[in-house]
Amino acid sequence: MQVKIQYSYLVDSINFLSTMTLKGKQSIHRTRFIKQLSEKIKQVSEEELQLIKEFTGTDDNGDPNKNKDGSFAIDDINEFKRQQNDYLSDFYVIEGGDAHGMIKTMKGIIENYDKEVSGKEADTFEHLYTAFENSKEKGDEE
Repeated sequence: MQVKIQYSYLVDSINFLSTMTLKGKQSIHRTRFIKQLSEKIKQVSEEELQLIKEFTGTDDNGDPNKNKDGSFAIDDINEFKRQQNDYLSDFYVIEGGDAHGMIKTMKGIIENYDKEVSGKEADTFEHLYTAFENSKEKGDEE
């Protein structure tokens, strides 16, 4: 069984899941899932910083060059945005092994979620719902 969360939804997914009131096994699996997403966010942030450095160059400390107003000194903003959006559209795949039970529990939590959502929260819920809806057991039809 696997679930795919788009990089651009990692932070919002953690925020959304953190607001749920859960008990027992559901709470434990939610905490494990959030921990995995958090670890991936660290990697994505580091890689995104590398992308920024490619477009800004670096100062003497190895940090991205900045403008006087503190913003990144990106030379080709359109190309940077294109590459950043392309990168953030990639997916983090969590699958199999120890994650199988956690994914199954999380799928049930998301499918049975019955609170009202709107705005950004609704967008995040839709992404998570679709991700878990599309998760497949090994042996299921592809």
